Amino acid sequence: MRKFFPLFALVALAVGAFLAFGDHTAPLAIAAGPDHIASLSGLSAAGLAPLVMGTTAAHQAVMEAIEEQMEAWTQFKTANHNRLKTLEDEMGQILKKVNRPGFGTMSGAAVSAEDAEYKQAFMSWMRTGVDAGLEAKSMSIGSDPDGGYLVPQQLDDQLTKILTERSPMRQLSRVIQVDSPDFAMLHSVGGTGYAWVGETAARPETNSPQFIKIQPPMGEVYANPGLTQSIISDSKYDLEGWLTEELVEVFGAAEGAAFIEGNGVMKPRGILTYDIAATADGVRGNNDIQYVPSGASGAFKTNGYDAADTLVKLVHSLKSRYRNGAAWMMNTNTLEEVRKFKDSNNAYIWRAGLEAGQPGTLLGYPVYECEDMPDVSANSLSVAFGNFMVGYTITDRSTMMLRDPYTNKPYVHFYTTRRVGGAVRDTRAIKLMKFASS
Repeated sequence: MRKFFPLFALVALAVGAFLAFGDHTAPLAIAAGPDHIASLSGLSAAGLAPLVMGTTAAHQAVMEAIEEQMEAWTQFKTANHNRLKTLEDEMGQILKKVNRPGFGTMSGAAVSAEDAEYKQAFMSWMRTGVDAGLEAKSMSIGSDPDGGYLVPQQLDDQLTKILTERSPMRQLSRVIQVDSPDFAMLHSVGGTGYAWVGETAARPETNSPQFIKIQPPMGEVYANPGLTQSIISDSKYDLEGWLTEELVEVFGAAEGAAFIEGNGVMKPRGILTYDIAATADGVRGNNDIQYVPSGASGAFKTNGYDAADTLVKLVHSLKSRYRNGAAWMMNTNTLEEVRKFKDSNNAYIWRAGLEAGQPGTLLGYPVYECEDMPDVSANSLSVAFGNFMVGYTITDRSTMMLRDPYTNKPYVHFYTTRRVGGAVRDTRAIKLMKFASS
């Protein structure tokens, strides 16, 4: 604004001059500007100046100064327009980069341009077997010393997402991404002492907390799906979708069984493989899971009321701090039987989910069907209830792939491995029903 201050000063000076000469039309002429007046009269601005300003040298100088300032303003507008145009072009280039595939999202996480380029090279390698720069890119992304490459992060995320949708244990448990097979964590099992003291009283030392080391056993699960090269070479064939579905089918079945009944030898340890005891928290061993007997060998109690009461007892065997977020887990055959139980008012104790896709509830807690839970039989552990987010931990490592066009010609196999671990973290957070009289 300071740059154009002389323009206003000169206009004021010119108006004062015209008023001094007694020409009352002059201020209007100056205010309108010589170009506007010229357009009305047919004269040029230069030709009109003597009529407006008179012929004195002072008046002519004022007019020239005004024209110079108007020219400066025009130049400023032109330069400013050019700067804005340049800024718009630069923003357009930035938006093009942001909108390209590398800047999308998968599972809520930003995907870098490097990851997108790696995926493009990886999919090209899957179809053709040609490196296409994948080896160089894998130096920063990751590679297998025995051959093969890491599955792109986007594909691995999608695989994990679908596995979670199909696995109750993944939906309910704590899942951690790890880079080492030696992952371990400490878990407090109590023992931290406390004491009440006055404001100025001494603080005696209290008992130290007790910790146990939890190291979820990990194992490598693999799949070896194959297709003919002609199908793989077809650019319209959804190779990524086919691969994801094949891996989900195999990995889902393998890890689902391991999370329930895995023995922990080169695989996760399942919730039903721990030692069990009927004693309450704080009495049994820290590695033992509490069970509640059904009251009958290989069955629920015959009387439906008594059977429902046993389920209530199982709920209250779990301390209140764990019940917020707790859920039931059983297979479909067990659930079918449970759904028939009624209370004293002859009303079913099971309630359907309020919305499509939402689990039904039993005694106010959601029920998840898990096909890997065993059918009811003598001494079976067919019903689990607990806060699995606190009680069970799953560990995942990245998925690797090796392309094999030689072993089974004309098929090309994609030997894919995935390391998965699992273990009970807090035995107080999971309770089981044992189908026995005691």
